[in-house]
Amino acid sequence: MDKYKKLITNTAVLALGTLGSKILVFLLMPLYTRLLTSAQYSTADIISQTANLLIPLISLGMYEAVFRFAMDKDIKSEKVLTTGLYVTLAGCVIFALFLPLLCKIGYFDGYFPLVYLYVFCASVHYLVSRYTRAIGQNTLFALQGIISTALNITFNIIFLIGFDMGVTGYVLSVIVSDLLVSLFLFIKLGLLKKIAPSNFSRELFGTMLKYSVPLIPTTVFWWVTNVADRYIIRAVIGDDINGLYAAAFKIPTILLLLSSVFTEAWQFSAVVEKDGADKKEHAEFFGVVFNSFQSMLFMSAAVLIALSQIFADILFAPSYFDAWRYMPLLICATVYSSLVTFMGSVYLVDKKSMLSFITALMGALVNIVLNIVLIVPYGANGAAFATLACYVIVYVIRAITTRRMIPFNQHTVKVSVNTALIIMQSIFLISEHAYAYPIQAISIILIFALNAKPILAGAMKILKKRTG
Repeated sequence: MDKYKKLITNTAVLALGTLGSKILVFLLMPLYTRLLTSAQYSTADIISQTANLLIPLISLGMYEAVFRFAMDKDIKSEKVLTTGLYVTLAGCVIFALFLPLLCKIGYFDGYFPLVYLYVFCASVHYLVSRYTRAIGQNTLFALQGIISTALNITFNIIFLIGFDMGVTGYVLSVIVSDLLVSLFLFIKLGLLKKIAPSNFSRELFGTMLKYSVPLIPTTVFWWVTNVADRYIIRAVIGDDINGLYAAAFKIPTILLLLSSVFTEAWQFSAVVEKDGADKKEHAEFFGVVFNSFQSMLFMSAAVLIALSQIFADILFAPSYFDAWRYMPLLICATVYSSLVTFMGSVYLVDKKSMLSFITALMGALVNIVLNIVLIVPYGANGAAFATLACYVIVYVIRAITTRRMIPFNQHTVKVSVNTALIIMQSIFLISEHAYAYPIQAISIILIFALNAKPILAGAMKILKKRTG
């Protein structure tokens, strides 16, 4: 199958299986914002984000190594799976030994057992779902995404409405859905037959660990970039504003979902298509895909920014409406987060995890400094700008370093113009300028005019490949 066609096919499968179901989660935002106060929502978000920080530390990032090494044709996938799972379970056992001590941390108001359950179930789910992707079971991967979302919604309704469990119910819905989906994948793929002590390889463990260890701090640094501001906002400004800020993230997540569906398929294609490919043709492949990808990102962002207030009015309870003020800059930050991920696919292809580590470290350091400087005078929007600034810096660094590996066309001028337009949109909207809405309309027209052509050209290229 032609590489362009394969990329489109994989993206379509993942989109049908995951995008529609995940968007249903946004329909629960009215439920969350009406049944949880902004302070409760802040606590639930802090629990979830703390668990997400601990997952790569406890599992040693084995889920990332399983995804990368299970795609290698010269390594038995059963060995990769067994080695990764054993290490993950060992990490969870060690984590459990420290649980009595960690439960004494007052910051979590007695919720740390929920943090542990979240980490355990999510770690196993991450590993088996990435293994599913790595062995090419994209349809099954999409199906498990649908099941996970359906279960999450169901248990949210049961725990929040049926049992009025508040913060505990919010977190438990994620835990139970992760656990049940993991069991589903174990049964569907017959993983119990593949997991055996004889398949554990110390040599492979060392190789996988060498790859995953730099990704552990990398993941932590990205967590710092994305989440540390919420801890600072909670400490400096309070739970109420932090609850609004956490809710505001839900709208940029729409854009993140769109890009992540594509990224799931793209990372697989980027690795697989490297084998035996001509360097010039491979670089052209990256350039064509990047051009279409960045075009879709900026076009989507322009629309989302313009509709920020409408989204807040529809999805949030009245007490959460002011969250719209933080959306525009967070949407801009999400665009660059997605571009950074695309550039990281070059590192993935060449297994340059150390470069991922270094660039993520730089981003985290910039983010922390800017948060400290900007949150006090500018509030939550200072945090949003700090997030945007660090992603832009990391993108520039990655754009420069990746040219040495795969010299593809990065369309620097177009990306710069697009960036200027969405930032202008954000400034006028946040400041509630008299010309805010005309600026939104003008920016959207310019961005669509600038970016529609490469998308159409890319589509024509794919059609010609199919009919050629």
